[in-house]
Amino acid sequence: MRVIITGGTGFIGRQLAESLVAQGHEVVALSRTPGRASGMPVGVRVERWDARTAQGWGPLADGSLAIVNLAGENLAGESFLPARWTPERKARIRDSRLDAGRAVVEAVEAAAVKPKVVIQSSGIGHYGPRGDKVLTESDGAGSDFLAKLTVDWEASTAPVTAWGVRHVSIRSGVVLSPDEGALKRLILPFKLFAGGPMGSGRQGFPWIHPADEVAAVRFLIEREEARGPFNLVAPEQTTYSQFGQALARVMRRPFWLPVPGFALRALAGEAASMVLEGQLAAPKGLTDLGFRFRYPTAESALRELLGG
Repeated sequence: MRVIITGGTGFIGRQLAESLVAQGHEVVALSRTPGRASGMPVGVRVERWDARTAQGWGPLADGSLAIVNLAGENLAGESFLPARWTPERKARIRDSRLDAGRAVVEAVEAAAVKPKVVIQSSGIGHYGPRGDKVLTESDGAGSDFLAKLTVDWEASTAPVTAWGVRHVSIRSGVVLSPDEGALKRLILPFKLFAGGPMGSGRQGFPWIHPADEVAAVRFLIEREEARGPFNLVAPEQTTYSQFGQALARVMRRPFWLPVPGFALRALAGEAASMVLEGQLAAPKGLTDLGFRFRYPTAESALRELLGG
């Protein structure tokens, strides 16, 4: 059956598309610049969209199995340090997510045969910083920028439930990749023998191996009883320092040089909160439904990804 992935040319989108094609699904990845989409798995169809409306691609939703909405501007940017959240950048981050959500709702509304499920991307930052409390899906939202953003992001596609379409929000932790995102940034100082805690090091660091992220999304597409929010994080809760120590063991490097929190805040402003504040979260919704993680511990995940 057909699965449409917005943001389908990104890191998770590509891996999810490859997995779904291998299962025999027809996969359509939506991109604003399909001509520049490189490295897409064989068999994946890339279609243009404006990331704001269902124009052009909307009819593909008719009779589809699922729409997986992963679209949204990168929170951290592409530099080593998180890019500052200026008012203009905050507006772009928010608008990119809400516009994409409205486009999905528009496509579902117009479909004669509705998709069975909409999988809505979100983040574990939904809960805000909570110290050492282990958070599950029953905990409420925080009050900081990221938390408020995820509340609106999840709500952007919730109207599809009015037409009987299942709605699932995936609150993902840090999806580990040595080539992209947070792990790529973490690896560099360790390569230079300068790895160590960021800030206090006691902040939660919720993470997930990309293979488990993809498997969890497929699981939630297939399980008809899956509805509402799900934490996509590994079952092992780690602080930043505990994760860093596991990375040090895998890379055979020391873990010793702290980076003061005030220095990070001076350089990255409010965006430094992505590094200096965190959550300890449990994937209760997934485990209650019987999902099994291939990489439940930081060390097992890092050894697979880095070959340690």
